[in-house]
Amino acid sequence: MEEAIESSLKEWQKIEPPEEFVKKANMNDPDIYDMAEKDYERFWEGIAENIDWYSKWKSVLEWEPPHARWFIEGKLNASYNCLDRHIDSRGDKTAIIWEGEKGDIRKYTYRQLLDATSRFANSLKDMGVKKGDIVTIYLPMIPEAVIAMLACARIGAPHSVVFAGFSADALAQRIENSRSKFLITCDGYLRRGKEIPHKKRADEGVSRVDTVDKVIVVRHTGSDVPMSKQRDVWWHEVMDSASTGCDPEIMDSEDMLFLMYTSGTTGKPKGVVHTTGGYMVGTHITTNWVFDIKEDDIYWCTADVGWITGHSYIVYGPLSNGATILIYEGAPDYPERDRFWDIVERHKVTIFYTAPTAIRAFMRWGEDIPAKHDLSTLRLLGTVGEPINPRAWLWYYENIGNKRCPVVDTWWQTETGMIMITPLPGITPLKPGSATRPFPGIKAKVLDDEGNEVSQGHGGYLALTRPWPSMIRTVYKNEQRFIDTYWSKWDIDTYMSEDGARRDEDSYFWILGRVDDVIKVAGHRLGTMEIESTLVSHPEVAEAAVVGKKDEVKGEVIVAYVTLAERISESDNLMSDLVDHVADEIGPIARPAHIFFTDELPKTRSGKIMRRILKSIADGEDVGDITTLQNPEIVEELKRKVDESGTN
Repeated sequence: MEEAIESSLKEWQKIEPPEEFVKKANMNDPDIYDMAEKDYERFWEGIAENIDWYSKWKSVLEWEPPHARWFIEGKLNASYNCLDRHIDSRGDKTAIIWEGEKGDIRKYTYRQLLDATSRFANSLKDMGVKKGDIVTIYLPMIPEAVIAMLACARIGAPHSVVFAGFSADALAQRIENSRSKFLITCDGYLRRGKEIPHKKRADEGVSRVDTVDKVIVVRHTGSDVPMSKQRDVWWHEVMDSASTGCDPEIMDSEDMLFLMYTSGTTGKPKGVVHTTGGYMVGTHITTNWVFDIKEDDIYWCTADVGWITGHSYIVYGPLSNGATILIYEGAPDYPERDRFWDIVERHKVTIFYTAPTAIRAFMRWGEDIPAKHDLSTLRLLGTVGEPINPRAWLWYYENIGNKRCPVVDTWWQTETGMIMITPLPGITPLKPGSATRPFPGIKAKVLDDEGNEVSQGHGGYLALTRPWPSMIRTVYKNEQRFIDTYWSKWDIDTYMSEDGARRDEDSYFWILGRVDDVIKVAGHRLGTMEIESTLVSHPEVAEAAVVGKKDEVKGEVIVAYVTLAERISESDNLMSDLVDHVADEIGPIARPAHIFFTDELPKTRSGKIMRRILKSIADGEDVGDITTLQNPEIVEELKRKVDESGTN
């Protein structure tokens, strides 16, 4: 781990939160950390009072490592907490502002959102969806995606949202693993002025599985699409005939709320299981304290609903707080590079939560672009997705926030469900590039390979050393993978995050990035094995190894080292074919940025590919010790190829 440390990382002077912000902050009492530490179960029990329960829990926590059960026998419904409980006080308040890529705008009040959710929930029931049935949602950033999620939660049917940018094969894998019988998709959607034929991709995915009985299709672009008579139905038609009254299903705290597939280091994605009670408690309070949500805020999280950030901090966290959320369909640079700032100005956005990848792109485009817009309504900025470098943090703070908006740099994961390490903007002095401190009630440490806590300033593995309410419960249909992936590095009650970190002299956490074989491209997690397996599935490829290369804009880009089958010659056409093959099988975000052909891959004497060395070559760094290699001569050959390509 020590070699992963960014020794040049500068310790920036602390930036104190603005005095006026502190006075009005939802949480501005520094003693909250000590109070939570004294009795963390009692702390979480008090926090749980912030959401509505049909019946309260009999005990707060049962912890039998690595399994936790929170708010035992408590009964609630996530959809009720996001909708019904607001109707008396906020029924006519805007819940969703949606803007399409072409500039069209739709708005839903809480009353209208409840009505749409109830009607679609009844539609699902009419089609045979029952409590416990997994419903797959394959939609772009349109309001129907949120309505579908809330409708599933309303009737107790766990949803599995698949990122709309994923390929037909990736969709099929997720449907197959979950054995989902119901798919919600759309005719198409826009991306940079081009219509993506989404129904076609959905049909291809469905054709590869044998489970899907019904496909509900949202008419979004109005394009003609084929509809299978017995299987496919239009969203608007089932909504028109559905009744509006739908009582929420009473769910146990530990009933599954959703299934979210995340890339891992093996070829198949992991189905992360999140349950209802603890997840709602965690996302509700972190939204309230970290984003300091107020009644008149316009909150915009730019993530996609297909990822955990979209679940926790577009849907369940903000809506359970009664917030007004903004959803945008398109790209940040379409039709011009100022699209985000135009949206902020026109809709008077007050809270803006985006990825470091986007911030680095904004930097590259220049500070004059946001300077053309009035961003004075902004009062809080946030980052999520991967570590943010201090230079990008400062650019964001100065050029978007005008040095008056606190920046909450948040660390968390699909598996944690909620933000785990973050500033509380009414309390925490900020350091550019640091996620600062664990959220109250969370216990995090930086450990070495033996499980010893490392000293300040040194790098190690970021570990979580006690349970938290929104934690992953298992990997769907693969309990052993759950244990092996997260609870086997040290003892069974210490969670291995697979991220590296260090702590400074103020005990602030600095996240160093992944220590496993997962690549983060523009905030999207992609398993190297999934990409390698796809490359090897090409008939002209014998072997492949994939690593992430540091990139100023995207965080990382994909680099593939490929050994061709016998008697196959290298060519630019073949390289292009392999790039397209990966994009077709997994999705455009998995497209390799660079492919290097090689006769051999660096391997240990036991045959293990040394990806650490390949990554160092890609990044133009010292490869370190290569004495364990059976073919050390290949290292110089690969370095020469990479140097000649001009990619470093």
